[in-house]
Amino acid sequence: MWFPGKMLSAIETKTAVRSCSFSYSGKMVLYTTDKSLGKTCEINIIDLNQQLQNVPQGHIVSGAAQSTILNIPVPTSKVSSAIWGPLDQSIITGHENGDIIQWDIRTGKKMLLVQEHKDVINDLQYSKDELMFITASKDHTAKLFDVSTMKPLKVYKTERPVNSGAISPIADHVIVAGGQEAMDVTTTSARQGKFDARFFHLIFEEEFGRIKDHFGPINSVAFHPDGKSYSSGGEDGYVRTHTFDPAYFEFDFEY
Repeated sequence: MWFPGKMLSAIETKTAVRSCSFSYSGKMVLYTTDKSLGKTCEINIIDLNQQLQNVPQGHIVSGAAQSTILNIPVPTSKVSSAIWGPLDQSIITGHENGDIIQWDIRTGKKMLLVQEHKDVINDLQYSKDELMFITASKDHTAKLFDVSTMKPLKVYKTERPVNSGAISPIADHVIVAGGQEAMDVTTTSARQGKFDARFFHLIFEEEFGRIKDHFGPINSVAFHPDGKSYSSGGEDGYVRTHTFDPAYFEFDFEY
């Protein structure tokens, strides 16, 4: 059965919104805007309850002036991805120059800055217990970080830009995916472009499998919460869901 959605509220921004997410409590919303048209990149946090109360249903509020809890201008390298930190006390952002920054939402100031990537960070995703997160970067690597210390733990190397990475909720596996730049796809075969979802062992950093399906760069991957399948979205316009066969669960990494 199909249920039509109803817009409760909307926020109008002056530049493109690059990332957005609900806080763990569900009471706040984080979104970041691009640096363009003479405007500075910004990190914004709004109070969801206040936003819904102050704005009539279906209306758009410019700048979210009534419900903004925190606004952080980012005049340097723009934010390319963002997630909430533990217990909604901080924000972790990935940047165009490869920086990863942890922000204190009470003061809006930087808590930690990590420079472990050499190019754009396209994606940040948590492990199930939110003790670790994985980055995906245009520098051809995905990296595993400890949330509390922001120190890199593992590196997963490829030969093409990595657009997304995800951690299995039930096994020591990660998926990384990406491929050749979208602008070059028309001149490259799927094999040469390496548009594969690649499976690595979380701890040993070794690749043990690939799934070839998309015929363009993969922009996003995500495990199902039960760990029995995953979905991928690609530049080819398809979202594909893959269910693992019994052999996947019987696989035992030799070491």
